[in-house]
Amino acid sequence: MRVKTKACLLFMFFFLAASNAYSEEITLLFTGQTHSMVYPCSCPVEPDGGIARRASLIKQLKAKNDKVLVLDAGSLFAGGVLDQYTQNTQLDMQRTQVNLKAMELMKYDCIAVADEELNFGRKFLEESISKTKTPFVSSSIESEKIWPYIIKKIGGVQVGITAVSVVSTPQKADGLKFEQPSEGLKKAVSELKKKQADIIILLSSLNSKDNLPLVKEVGGIDIVIESLGRNENVLNKTDSVVFLRPSWQGRKLGKAIISFKDKKIQDVSAEELRLSDKIADDKEIKTILPVCFADSDCKKEGMLAKCQKAGDPAAGCLFTPADKVDLTIVAPQACRTCDTESTIKFLKRQLPGLAVSTIYYPGAKAEVLIKKFNIKTLPIYILSKDVEKEKAFNDIKANLEFENGSYKVKPETGGIAYFLDRPRKKEQFDVFISLFDKNSLLLIENALEFNPTVHFLVIEQEGGFAAQNGPAEVEEALRSVCVKKYQPGFYWNYLKCRARNIFTSWWDDCLSSVDLAQIKACAKSDEGIGLLRENTGLNKELKIMAGPTYLLDNQEIFSSVKPPTKEEFRKIITAK
Repeated sequence: MRVKTKACLLFMFFFLAASNAYSEEITLLFTGQTHSMVYPCSCPVEPDGGIARRASLIKQLKAKNDKVLVLDAGSLFAGGVLDQYTQNTQLDMQRTQVNLKAMELMKYDCIAVADEELNFGRKFLEESISKTKTPFVSSSIESEKIWPYIIKKIGGVQVGITAVSVVSTPQKADGLKFEQPSEGLKKAVSELKKKQADIIILLSSLNSKDNLPLVKEVGGIDIVIESLGRNENVLNKTDSVVFLRPSWQGRKLGKAIISFKDKKIQDVSAEELRLSDKIADDKEIKTILPVCFADSDCKKEGMLAKCQKAGDPAAGCLFTPADKVDLTIVAPQACRTCDTESTIKFLKRQLPGLAVSTIYYPGAKAEVLIKKFNIKTLPIYILSKDVEKEKAFNDIKANLEFENGSYKVKPETGGIAYFLDRPRKKEQFDVFISLFDKNSLLLIENALEFNPTVHFLVIEQEGGFAAQNGPAEVEEALRSVCVKKYQPGFYWNYLKCRARNIFTSWWDDCLSSVDLAQIKACAKSDEGIGLLRENTGLNKELKIMAGPTYLLDNQEIFSSVKPPTKEEFRKIITAK
């Protein structure tokens, strides 16, 4: 009996092994539009990025997995209008060379040529290519230095990689011959198919709206990495083609897992990995990375910084104590969503000698300042007149208002979290949304248990209403307010149904067993206009133009990029 059982188990093992014999995964790591941002960004929130952190993370991922492909979709050269850290041609060229050397050390499999790669002309591009072991790819450019495509064997899969390029002005091409994207790409795809490529990855420097028509015309493309992609999601899929979006300025590392069976793609998942300060700088990259290229690269709290020998291997930072500038913050004592840290960080980057003190409302000192500066919203930030002496004063002056001998940061810059002149209405919860927002369904579902009042992001103008998504959004808002009046029992289900399928015109499918004629008549009449005017009155009063935005107890206001979870809503709303 034991022998039979053992034989049965062995049979099952070999059966499972055979069924998975041709299944495997490839990890794709990708960047694009980095513009040689070699240091972490000087962002108030999540100051991520930098080539030293990126190298560390890539090495960590490769140490755990030998089936890794590392690609860049182009626009990695410094200079040009999209380079936030551009200085002058010489320093921008030096920064580009450091960036390229770092990418070689990271063992990138290939780099696409985009318009920015010609920022310093053809000669610099070709010399840079000659100095690196990393191949540059484009099916659009005829050059001995640039490959039309490459093939990499990862595990048992042959991966074909090609790219398309455009040039913004003929002068930048400097004699390089460019083919129309579709013509060069057709040739590259055809040759990759002849050479038995199992999948084809396209690195595109075209605008994201032009990539789908191109891919449909050419055919045979499995994955597109868009250096000019502006989709919010790192991964989008259209028909059978996967589109991946790199993180701007290399602040995050794109990672996609491609699952294969019999050398055919079965699934692709993707995420962005933060290059935060939790990742140690790679020691090898640190040996080639100058300490600074500009004064802004030198940071030390309370100090003025000067970059000496910028971009040179011997570069260094010279620090001197900054002059003191007083900042007084008036903030509400009981505020569930107030955040002053991001504004303080912004001001400290401009004013290193900032000395911060906070006064809480209610309180006698706060009342004095509120009256003196005619404050209507909190928090408010008041800078001493000494700020006029600071080098950065002219850079931030547009964000300040001079009043009673001090400078007040404008609310639109410092942010509004609390209205002083609005009566508290306990447990009132107002939500300002557009049903055309891709996250509107999730927001409604997460907020529903807290009995929100929904306000649609529609504004009244002379001659009617307007919305970001045009007449369709206005009409949807009119129908929604009419459903709320005449069919309140169907209201929430209607909103969820429409949010789920907002781009279909079959709105009536969301209202079963309802008198549709009554809803239509209301939405098309002065009655609907009156209901929508009432619905959006609070938007107008508070000047809310975008969302999702939330108003708690008629006093506290905050926004979010993505909908809070039910637990996050609960924590905010029930906090004392």
